[in-house]
Amino acid sequence: MSRAPRVQREIRRFLDIGPVQVAELDLTDGDAFAAAGGEVSLRPGPGSPPVTHGEVFLLVRRGGRPVGTLLGRVPEGADPRSVLAAQARERAGPRPAPTAPPAPSTTVSTPPVPFTTVVVATRERADRLAHALDSLLAQDHPDFEIVVVDNAPTTDTTRELIERKYGERVRRVAEPVPGLAVAHNRGVRAAHGKVVAFTDDDVVADPRWLTELTGPFAADPGLGCVTGLILPARLRTPAQVLLESHGGFAKGFTARTYDPYAPPADEPLFPFTAGRFGSGANMAFRADVLRAVGGFDPATGAGTPARGGDDLYGFVRVLAQGHRLHYTPLALVWHHHRETWRDLENQAYGYGAGLTAYLTALLVNRPSLLPAFLARLPRGLAHARTLTAGREAGAETEARAGVADGAHAGAGAGVEAGVRSAPGGYDERTHAWPRRLSRLQRRGMLYGPVGYLRARRALGGPLLRSPDGPFTPPGGAR
Repeated sequence: MSRAPRVQREIRRFLDIGPVQVAELDLTDGDAFAAAGGEVSLRPGPGSPPVTHGEVFLLVRRGGRPVGTLLGRVPEGADPRSVLAAQARERAGPRPAPTAPPAPSTTVSTPPVPFTTVVVATRERADRLAHALDSLLAQDHPDFEIVVVDNAPTTDTTRELIERKYGERVRRVAEPVPGLAVAHNRGVRAAHGKVVAFTDDDVVADPRWLTELTGPFAADPGLGCVTGLILPARLRTPAQVLLESHGGFAKGFTARTYDPYAPPADEPLFPFTAGRFGSGANMAFRADVLRAVGGFDPATGAGTPARGGDDLYGFVRVLAQGHRLHYTPLALVWHHHRETWRDLENQAYGYGAGLTAYLTALLVNRPSLLPAFLARLPRGLAHARTLTAGREAGAETEARAGVADGAHAGAGAGVEAGVRSAPGGYDERTHAWPRRLSRLQRRGMLYGPVGYLRARRALGGPLLRSPDGPFTPPGGAR
């Protein structure tokens, strides 16, 4: 089939994707469950209306802790709470048996969470920013400050919003040079905290987000970075549903620590597979570690010709310095995904460009990493080809079966048939991923090094290399 009819077919399927409701349900355990009369708490996602009949993307919690997601369906006329609770219990299994508290002599005190600076970079999106700041000011973390970096502003709307609504509770600093990495570096310079946390202006943070994101630093002095869970705030448009059906920004519900001295066997390109570690909308760094590696490369990130990759650069630099990185699903933010087909096209191209731009930045700023990268490349490429082949085969199967036609056709049946064996999975892939988006991502990957060099040139000079020595994992390169 020629390319034009295929693209038209992909667009028709895309336009047929229907909206999905977003909600969260807490399966309260133990004595609290009995005290509540066996009931569960169901509430809509941030900015979403109350749940009615139809499909629902559901976050399942136990005692407030996120444990997984499922894609459910509420029949017309049914009670959403009862239906979704039954589906969640079936997938989650029986409630864990209560355990007795430890004896006083064996009780271990939890280290206090560190004083933290939350950095939010923004540019002319005061309406979105206000929702993000409201959620940040509602955090249960006992000791933090908020710094908003007003990046290359063209109006006074951000400054006026902060002065009018937030006053001394939020500190604003201006950064005239456009670019997300530049803005984040400005936030790091302004930070007073021992930990610097980053999120975006289009998220709503869970009330325990900051405590869960920064707590691991107190428990593990060797941690340089912590990342958290990102779920969709709304799934109203075909673009939002398609992106989330292929995993969105989520990294699963299993906590994981990445140690450069014990490379994971399932990551052939470690530590260069930085997209597995987390995303810039939900990350935190030990401040002295981030400053020691030179912060983020200012020639990467949204708002530059490189289009992205600033967060990936930060992850790998910290790992390459010998520090551990921890992912925790307990640190949750709700993200407002992009809404249109054109947004997805720009996002796919930008992700491809950001990937190779960050790799270029790594090798330019720290050429000592080149031998390790080349040593891992053959296994990494073989692994990538396997994943790509599986994804394309799955897309063909879905297309032939008609799964991608209609509003999540067959998705509800998929839940009943056990597509996810239990909450905790994600990446349903209930819609075929358009080949055009894959092609755009590959084109972006070809452009990334060029974009990075253009961004360096636009900054007006060579970038400084960090003075650190080479990092070699014990036993040599894997």
